[in-house]
Amino acid sequence: MPDWSKRKRLEATIAGELPDRPPIAIWRHWPGDDQRSDSLAASHLKWQQDYDWDLIKVSPASSFAISDWGVKDRWVGSIEGTREYTHRAVNEPGDWERLKPLDPAEGMLATQLEALRMVVSAAGESVPVVGTIFSPLAQAKNIAGPEKILSHMRSHPDSFHRGLETILTSTLRYLDEAKKTGISGMFYAVQQARYPLMNSDEFAAFGRAYDLRLLAEMQDLWLNMTHIHGTDIMFGSVADYPVQFVNWHDRETSVSIAEGLQQIKGAASGGVSRWSLHQETPERALAEASEAVSAASGRRLMLGTGCVAMITSPTSNIRALREFVDKP
Repeated sequence: MPDWSKRKRLEATIAGELPDRPPIAIWRHWPGDDQRSDSLAASHLKWQQDYDWDLIKVSPASSFAISDWGVKDRWVGSIEGTREYTHRAVNEPGDWERLKPLDPAEGMLATQLEALRMVVSAAGESVPVVGTIFSPLAQAKNIAGPEKILSHMRSHPDSFHRGLETILTSTLRYLDEAKKTGISGMFYAVQQARYPLMNSDEFAAFGRAYDLRLLAEMQDLWLNMTHIHGTDIMFGSVADYPVQFVNWHDRETSVSIAEGLQQIKGAASGGVSRWSLHQETPERALAEASEAVSAASGRRLMLGTGCVAMITSPTSNIRALREFVDKP
């Protein structure tokens, strides 16, 4: 029987080969802990120790890349573990042009880099570690707020583009330093590829154009993943991104795992609703897992949830889902 390391299992899945079992990974937010490098690293390492996932996806607060521009946020009890924004850095269209690129050696960017170094060092070569980057358009949404970015994008596109260029420069600087920590890949979060927010031409100009420039700089990593957030998504506008895995809310959107696999080049990540995992018992989540593995014929699928698991999900459900892939 071959020795299936986590990397070998993931590479086989990406290549469309049949692994010894479906890989599995679930991630969640760590409110409070995500404000300090040591506690963020410790939370992820304990999570890995408890469940032995096939990869560690490090989940920072969404504000980590923008807080040094003056954005303020706090956790107020969301079961998703996400934080509420209390102060924005951009209010008027001209504010986009006043943003300056951030230094990844300072502030919250440096805190996140230290957390990555600690996780990679402790995980060693046996567990791939994936960092997180939010797309420039997603960062812009958190810098100004969801309504203002749409208003500024449409009323002052030149100023908004200059802001996106600054965000891109900052993110590329961070990516360059993150790669030095020894991560295997990046989880690239796309949040505005949604028809209720904008049309496909707007996303192409203000989202996809910047996404592709960032993704081009990730090609020396072997385990990159795109996350398409939300419902009513523009799946076709993101499906061809050059990544190894695509993760989306497959149980909450019209694009199923089977349909998604027909459009993407690599593998899918998902198959289980995070709300099914958030039930009193694991039966619904296990049924979805079985259905997803069958739909993918056991190939090109890393089992997990379509987004972060709720921080209040019963640990017995998480344990049951982890044990599911080990059963013959």
